[in-house]
Amino acid sequence: MHEDGHELAVERLMDVPREAVWRAYTQHLPEWFCPRPWTTEIVEVDLRPGGRSALILRGPNGEGGDVLEGVYLDVVPGEKVVFTDAFSVGWVPKKPFMLGFFTFADAGDGKTLYRAGARHWDAETKAQHETMGFMDGWAKVAEQLEEVAKGLAAPGRD
Repeated sequence: MHEDGHELAVERLMDVPREAVWRAYTQHLPEWFCPRPWTTEIVEVDLRPGGRSALILRGPNGEGGDVLEGVYLDVVPGEKVVFTDAFSVGWVPKKPFMLGFFTFADAGDGKTLYRAGARHWDAETKAQHETMGFMDGWAKVAEQLEEVAKGLAAPGRD
């Protein structure tokens, strides 16, 4: 946990090599990014520091549909991705909700230690994210990411 106490995170030991988890993250994002039956549409994913992240999440009954936009702050291929919604592309400030992160580490025996989370500017925003279902939602996303990665690790799958 981050020292200020405004972090929410999920951690999962995935029974799949880190390379496959990274491929699932970078090449198959719509298949795992939000809990099913919601869907993810990629507007733009420019996975580099300063690059734009723009996604549309849609619920089964037409919920959502807004573009979730931010920028990547740090990207280390195969290891971590850090992003925020405090800026849109071109470093244009906007009202922030969180700084998000994904980390991937070898855990031996072909396993990956995955950690994903969000740091918030204040306790109120953290509480709002918890109420929105952060723990269950992000845990489900981790499960879906592992499922996609296992499929990629299987012989003959891209």
